[in-house]
Order: sequence, then structure tokens, then C-alpha cells
Amino acid sequence: LNCGLGSEDKKDKVKENLRIVKDKLSKKSKDIFLIHQIHSNKFIFIDKNFKFKNKRIKADAIITNQVKLPIAVLTADCVPILLYDNKKNIIAAIHAGWKGAFKEIIKKVISFMLSKGCENNSITAAIGPCIRQKSYNVGYDLRKKFIKKDKKNKIFFKKKKNIFYFDLPNFVKSQLKSNKITNIDTINIDTFDKKNNFFSARQSLRLKHDDYGRNISIIMI
Repeated sequence: LNCGLGSEDKKDKVKENLRIVKDKLSKKSKDIFLIHQIHSNKFIFIDKNFKFKNKRIKADAIITNQVKLPIAVLTADCVPILLYDNKKNIIAAIHAGWKGAFKEIIKKVISFMLSKGCENNSITAAIGPCIRQKSYNVGYDLRKKFIKKDKKNKIFFKKKKNIFYFDLPNFVKSQLKSNKITNIDTINIDTFDKKNNFFSARQSLRLKHDDYGRNISIIMI
């Protein structure tokens, strides 16, 4: 189901898909809360005083402690991360492409959750379907940028026939670990691989499609 309102599919069809997804979770929940993702390190926190508006907020992560409010991120190769603290009952959904991960969106979200009383050992993280290293060829400049930030980042790049391949999901996993999150569940599915039947921006570009669908990763208390 294409869940991307930013795609060129008919809006009413996408809204219907979002309704199907919501009903899978709960028919009694509020509508799925989505943001306008911009590859940043910005997040929003929805508490009981949050003022809901019609316009989508520009950010790349959502944190909430509200019950029956499904929060979600949309991806088509980027990494979706879902977090849940079982002591404080706080959840988060993060959209992490290389830009957001580089700008430390994961650290920012976890730091905020800790400031709300969450504890590292009570947070579980799930890394969803995304582009895997074997499919993610990148330029020399991207590798240089990551290594300049931290020499240890070399391990996330592999060279094959003069082309670098970036391991984005394992870079994301290392960010979770460096923020002392140890309960990590990874779904090792490559969105680029057509047989997996996920939307992939890179695959669509390769096939010269004009547009691509968006996968949804959703969580609710």
C-alpha cells in the first residue's frame, strides 16, 4: 500500500491506504499522525497539550506519550526506526536517511526521551526495511564526509570495482548502540531488491519511473 501523500498517486487512494493501515492497528484509534519529512534532525513531541493543525509539520521524528495515537514515518530506502520505552510508555518514530543519521537525529530523539524519564535499558528499538549495503552505491565525497566526522566510520563503506557501498542500517545501529540502546531488533530486508516487494526510490529511478510509493512504519501505545 502506498502511504505517501507526497507521491503523485491520487490522494483519496493514499488516504484509503492509510485508513486500512490504521484499522489494522485499531479501529478506535485516532488518525495516523504523519510529518513532512525533510532529512533533518528535527523532531516533535506530542503530549496532552499538543495543538493539532491541518498543515503537516516539517520534521523527521515524532515522540509521544499519548495513548491510541498512531505515529508513523514513510520511507522508500531510508531507515525507519521505532522506539518504545516500556517503563515510561513513550514511543518514537524516526526517519533516518544518511543526512538525518549524519546530523544525529537518533541521538537527539534518545536524549529527549531520557530527559522525560526514559532509561536506556528500558528502550527497545526496531530497524525496519531499508536499502542494504550491497544495493547502496555512493560517491567518494559521501565517504569522505563520514570519515572526516569520525575515522571509525570507515567500517561502513566497502569498495567493489572502484565503487563504494554504504551500510546505512548498520551505521544507524551503531548510533543506537553508542547511545546505550542494546535491545535492537533489525528486519534485514533490502527495499531495493524487487523480490521483497517494497517501494524503493533508487529502484524506481533506475527503472526511469516518474514517481515511487512510500512504505509506512507505524507504532502506537
